[in-house]
Amino acid sequence: MKIAIIGTTTWGTTLAAMLSRQGRRAMLWAQSEDESRKLNRDRESPRLPGIPLPQGLEVTASLERALDGVGLIILAVPSQMMRQNICRIKGYLGKSMFILSASKGLEVETTKRMSQVMAEELAPELAANICVLSGPNLSREIACGLPATTVVAAQDHEVAKRVQEIIASPMLRVYTQTDVIGVELGGTLKNIIALAAGMSDGLGFGDNAKASLVTRGLAEITRFGVACGANAHTFFGLAGLGDLIATCASPLSRNRLVGQELAKGRPLAEVLSSLRGTAEGINTTVATRKMAQELGVEMPITEQVYQVLFEGLEIAKAVPALMERELKHELSGLEL
Repeated sequence: MKIAIIGTTTWGTTLAAMLSRQGRRAMLWAQSEDESRKLNRDRESPRLPGIPLPQGLEVTASLERALDGVGLIILAVPSQMMRQNICRIKGYLGKSMFILSASKGLEVETTKRMSQVMAEELAPELAANICVLSGPNLSREIACGLPATTVVAAQDHEVAKRVQEIIASPMLRVYTQTDVIGVELGGTLKNIIALAAGMSDGLGFGDNAKASLVTRGLAEITRFGVACGANAHTFFGLAGLGDLIATCASPLSRNRLVGQELAKGRPLAEVLSSLRGTAEGINTTVATRKMAQELGVEMPITEQVYQVLFEGLEIAKAVPALMERELKHELSGLEL
């Protein structure tokens, strides 16, 4: 089966390279001829320095060439570009194609998940073929061939199983799920908590504080997810707790790095301009806060991260706002 990967992001390039090394017929789509030529010539992405692209992987700027005869399309683009990209490719899609979102974010303007954005733009008969990918998947580790696990979720379990079979490899174990909402929100909201974890690291608060943020962050994510219709148990799996641990702990995490650099006093714009890739947690904080207010879900960590990012709150002052809140039962609001 031919696989097309839309997006030369770090994650998109990683997936394309991994699939190509497994002998899959993978083709990576770049937005410009210049980028396509450079990647084909250099056999290395500037987003993954030191990791060569396999010789079997072709990069093209032609959507017609990339999508001709394709069986699986993977969209690995920044969340705010998902709608634009799905509109760009939808004229090439057929009923037998699987469409997989590998993007972790919410569309700020609509607060919609990526699968919802895709479903809005695609023909109704393609809706059952939409699936999402999420888990503790730090791109560089997977690009280096280190072992990892992930989850493919689709409303139709047979679709999830088929995509599972296509993308699984000896070093990437793939599980299936039918809780699309939970898998997407787990992979999305963990970036907010990673921002907070980075801030804690930047202030030198230690492992007790980090563990507390991860644990209470998981409680926030679960409350929010259940209010959106997700299965609470999903958040204790790979797309929830697994991804949360990896993103909050790893120096490879862009969102954790942003939080850490902010705690050192660097302006947000300066930090973001120096990143290789997108820190999805910034836009996710805006969209999640808006939804939480509409749903009446208490999310104190998200609120403090928002205040730091957009209201000028000093990070050190966000700490007492969390620590001095009303005392309550640990499982309050978590009716699992």
